This record gives sequence, structure tokens and C-alpha cells, in this order.
Amino acid sequence: MKKENANFTYATLGSEDEILQLLALQQANLAANISSKTAVSQGFLTVQHDFALLAEMNATIPQVVAKDGAKMIGYALTMLPSFAEKIPVLQPMFALFDEIEYRHRRISGYRYYVMGQVCVAKDYRGMGAFDGLYQKHKELFAPTFDFCITEIASRNARSKRAHQRVGFKTIFTHQEAADLWEIVLWEW
Repeated sequence: MKKENANFTYATLGSEDEILQLLALQQANLAANISSKTAVSQGFLTVQHDFALLAEMNATIPQVVAKDGAKMIGYALTMLPSFAEKIPVLQPMFALFDEIEYRHRRISGYRYYVMGQVCVAKDYRGMGAFDGLYQKHKELFAPTFDFCITEIASRNARSKRAHQRVGFKTIFTHQEAADLWEIVLWEW
């Protein structure tokens, strides 16, 4: 059921119950758990986190969530480079940041963080929550970081469009296994 003129709240992840809500939302949107048709039309998530890792990430830097009342309807995970070794599937991306340049400087030479993952619950898509999550990120992190960066599978068209709408620009593309990936950056 879609809400008209939704008034969501954007905050940082707090309780253990919120971490569990986030994990449930993640499970519902992992590429492995949805049909290929849904993945094409609605987008998909690639990386699966566990409770301990999310709790550690949240203790290090705030994780941003969107809520409709008490219900978590979306999240946008903040991942510092120090977490590169904790998620093996992301290690190649972090290694690229030591090689690719942006404005004549290697990415690793900037103060940056990675958008570890962003997700909005199916019934809340198209209602502004995605943009609201990113605006909360900008509010919280622009004073400390030069930009936010992430990579998106080229076949994840919905995610690419949403990130472009917020202000992300593609700065590099690379092939990894069967997927073409785009490194996108949002400079404040």
C-alpha cells in the first residue's frame, strides 16, 4: 500500500531491534532471494551482512535509516575503508580505489566513505525515501568527508537512475566476472 505525501523520519540506527529490521529488509531484497524479473524492474542487493558486522559498523560510524513510525522502510549503510578486509566480496572495489584517480588524485588519497548498500522497502519505493536517506547522509557526513563513493552493477538500472538523480556521477567502469560495474561518486 503506497502512502500519499509520506512523512518519513531519517535517523541513525539505534537498537538491536533496528539492526534485526534492517537485516530482514536486506534479506527480502538480495538478488539471490528475488526473481530475475524483480531484480530487473526493482533493483537488487548484492552483499549480505550479519548482525555482528552491522553492529560493529554502526559503532564506528552512524548508519542511516528511514522509518515510517516505528517501521524501518529503508537504510543507507556507511562503510569506512577500514572495513575493506571484513567483507571479502568488496575487497576488489577497495583495491581499485588505490589505482583509479579522480581530479588527478587517487581515490584513496581523499577523505571518503563508501555507500555500503542502500535499500528501500518495496511498498515505499517512489515516495522520496531514497533521496531522503542520501540527504541525511549529506547532512551528517559532508563536514567530515570529501565525497561518498560506491559501485553499482550496470545491469541494476533502477539503482543507477536513482543514484544519478541524487547527484552521483560515474567516474570509472570495470568488468568483474560476468558483471560490468560502475564506480559512482557524489561530491558535495
